[in-house]
Amino acid sequence: MSEFFALHELSILRYFHILAMVFWLGGEWGVFQTSYKVVNSELTAPERLRHLDTVFRIDVLARIGIVSLLPLGLHMGYLWGLQPYGGVILTVVWILWAILVAITLFAFRDKMAKNKSIFGHLEDWSRYVLIPSLLVVGATSLLGMGPFEAGEGQKWYSIKLIIFSAAIVIGLVLRHFLHSWPGIFATLMKGPNAEAEMQLAKSIRASRRVAFMYWTAILAAGFFGALKPV
Repeated sequence: MSEFFALHELSILRYFHILAMVFWLGGEWGVFQTSYKVVNSELTAPERLRHLDTVFRIDVLARIGIVSLLPLGLHMGYLWGLQPYGGVILTVVWILWAILVAITLFAFRDKMAKNKSIFGHLEDWSRYVLIPSLLVVGATSLLGMGPFEAGEGQKWYSIKLIIFSAAIVIGLVLRHFLHSWPGIFATLMKGPNAEAEMQLAKSIRASRRVAFMYWTAILAAGFFGALKPV
């Protein structure tokens, strides 16, 4: 088994990287489409709540996809000679990935809580640490200061890293909208409430506009990863 992995290591990593991208982009599209049912005031509140539950169930796949892309990308980058951190550092990265996936799943367990759980806060804070770190590393690498290679035909890697961090920023904005929905539904479950309906509709309209920016960033990251144009 170890010989098989050693022989096909890059291909296996690429396969899971594609799956992670599918989970990310497909999951966000599923959330977008299901949101139309969530905001449909012609449906009963319990039925809309079930659609909201579906939103969270789809969204968790996208979130796992996002978390998985970074270690997969760093691992492949090491094999390609684009980033120097292998061995122990790469092992630590994969351990941190396992911890982040666990946090994501625990946050999903508490998805319908009116107030965000400690795991939801931890998940958000992991992004607050990752975003500036990835932006700085990507920018310094493009400027030739490392730590990643950015010579002829290698710049795509750092550019993709910067786009990926920008996508995480947009994702945080979307998560802000998503976190507000259970609280609104807690009000709607008590009976018709025009103010809550207006608040929900406004939140979903805004999140849909942001979603188009999100998809653009995801597609751009995929473009640089697949074509490696610079």
